[in-house]
Amino acid sequence: MARLEDRVKAVNLRKQGMSYSQIRQILKVSKSTLSYWLREFPLTEGKIRELQYKGWKKSEASREKFRITMREKKEKRLQDIYRIQRAKIFPLNRRESFLAGLFLYWGEGTKCRMDGLSVSNSDPSVLKFFIYWLVKILNIPRDKIKVSLQLYNDMKINREMKFWSKMLGIPLSQFIRPYIKKTSILRINHKGGFGHGTCNIRINDVSLAEKIFMSIKAVSDSI
Repeated sequence: MARLEDRVKAVNLRKQGMSYSQIRQILKVSKSTLSYWLREFPLTEGKIRELQYKGWKKSEASREKFRITMREKKEKRLQDIYRIQRAKIFPLNRRESFLAGLFLYWGEGTKCRMDGLSVSNSDPSVLKFFIYWLVKILNIPRDKIKVSLQLYNDMKINREMKFWSKMLGIPLSQFIRPYIKKTSILRINHKGGFGHGTCNIRINDVSLAEKIFMSIKAVSDSI
């Protein structure tokens, strides 16, 4: 647990504009560990200039500028790839969208009960697509969708419920009382979570579940 707390402290110190060496002096962690923790938190040019005025070493300033340059190059490369791939993928026709949702459900959906469809995930975008698939492709009324959350005892429960309601476009009246775990969200964030607990989207419909389960079986049998 101490390791998790150090990581949170390191990120917070970085957001305050501290250099790697300053943070290492406080937390006594290795450079490689700090580089891993803070790889997504480069200093801005303004923060670098500010620290230089305070007597920061020139070599350290150069390293911070190098990190900014490399991050910008990576972001540009990824944006170029994004544009190419988006052009290749879209637009999707109805059959392609159905198959995309089918494979999502095969990988992420609950398959132990055939009385409805249910997907749990911590990534809002996955669940937004699942709702899109239910409503636009499977013609399920949006007001039939039920939402339940698994949250943690150090989270602000009402705020998280409002977050998910806004992200998913589902009113709180369709939310079931959340399940609150006694563990801390800190442990989940350390593993790269999205920081808002786990959300479950469910629709109770036996005939629809049978159709989707048999569609998945048909794909599985063909391999």
